[in-house]
Amino acid sequence: MRSGIAARRYARALYSLGRGKGLSELEGYSAALGKLSAALNESPALRSLMGSPVISTAEKTSVIDTLAGRLKIPGPVLNFCRLMADNKRLPELPAATVAFNALLDAEKGVARGEIYTATALDDAKKAEVIAALAEKSGREPVLVFRVDPSILGGVMLKIGDMVMDASLRAQLSILKDTIKKGE
Repeated sequence: MRSGIAARRYARALYSLGRGKGLSELEGYSAALGKLSAALNESPALRSLMGSPVISTAEKTSVIDTLAGRLKIPGPVLNFCRLMADNKRLPELPAATVAFNALLDAEKGVARGEIYTATALDDAKKAEVIAALAEKSGREPVLVFRVDPSILGGVMLKIGDMVMDASLRAQLSILKDTIKKGE
């Protein structure tokens, strides 16, 4: 089984467990998973230990228990991590966290994405863009605004797998292709 598929399955299982307890429980799980994933991402030694086939499951579980105690991880998330350790899937915890958060965002009606502009936008313009996207999509956009001078002008929006490229660079590229074809 490919790791991305396994991570999504684990995330769905934890999500199903928490869903019966309400949205606040799911948000608590998300925060706990975020803490654990950050610990794995920030510590190459910890990441190496969790992925090592030489280290026993019992030792990994002991490390998880210690880490969970320090980070105040709730019981269901701790049990989730123990299950991942038992099945030798702990290195996939960050991917499972991303998948869990995507499920939570869908439940809350949130669309996360990035928007690229050639120059920085002021706060009023950012609010206007967010309001327009919320109206068009019916979801609450949570955007990261980035500046990319190479797009020359316009905007490029990425939300999930969708990319809307209304940049001057893209339009010039289309015009160039049209001229080459002689249309």
